[in-house]
Amino acid sequence: MIAATDRTPLAREFFDRPVLDVARDLLGRSLVRNTPDGPIEVRLTEVEAYDGERDPGSHAYRGRTPRNDVMFGPPGHAYVYFTYGMWHCMNVVCGPEGKASGVLIRAGAITEGADLARKRRLSARNDKELAKGPARLATALDIDRNLNGTDLCASSQAPLSLLKGAPCRPDQVLSGPRTGVAGEGGVHPWRFWVDGDPTVSPYRPHTPRKRRT
Repeated sequence: MIAATDRTPLAREFFDRPVLDVARDLLGRSLVRNTPDGPIEVRLTEVEAYDGERDPGSHAYRGRTPRNDVMFGPPGHAYVYFTYGMWHCMNVVCGPEGKASGVLIRAGAITEGADLARKRRLSARNDKELAKGPARLATALDIDRNLNGTDLCASSQAPLSLLKGAPCRPDQVLSGPRTGVAGEGGVHPWRFWVDGDPTVSPYRPHTPRKRRT
C-alpha cells in the first residue's frame, strides 16, 4: 500500500548527504514536470547512484568539464545530459558542493498527466512503459538540456521539482549492479528499485560495442 503523497518540495538538506543514502530515499518520491500544457508527475521506482570523481562509472570521474559542470555545483539541482546522439537523461546532484555525486533517475510510474506523456511516448505499449528507463522517462516528461541546472528544491511550480511524495519502506527496496556500466564501476550494487514494481526497467550488463572494420 502506498502512503499518502506529501506535496512539499524536498529540502536542500535532503540532497546534501552521501549519494547512496539519497538514492535509496528517492524511491517513492514525486518528480513533477510543469509544462505549458500542464503538469506531468512520476513516482520514482528506480534510480542509480554515481559517486563522482571516485567512481569510474560517473561522468565526473575524469574531473570537471563544460558538460558535467552542474554536478560540481550545489546539491538539489538537475544534471541533464544528451547521450548516443539521441536521448536525454536526468540526474539529481547530491552531496556537498564540489563533490560531483549524483543519482540517475531511471524509471517511475506516471501518476498525473499520463495523457501528455502518451503524446511524447507513442511507442509505449501501455502506461507502465511510459517512463520505464531513463531515456523514456526524460522523453515522457519533456526533459532536455534546457532544464540542465534547474533547482529541484525551489517550488512545486518550477519547471522541475522533487516532492516528498510517498517514500518507500526499507523492506520494499532492492539493490544490484548498475545497468550497462563497464569494468570496475559495473560491480557496485548501486542500482536501487522498488521490489515488484512493473515500471522498473530490466537489468542489462555492459556490452562492448563492436568496432567497425
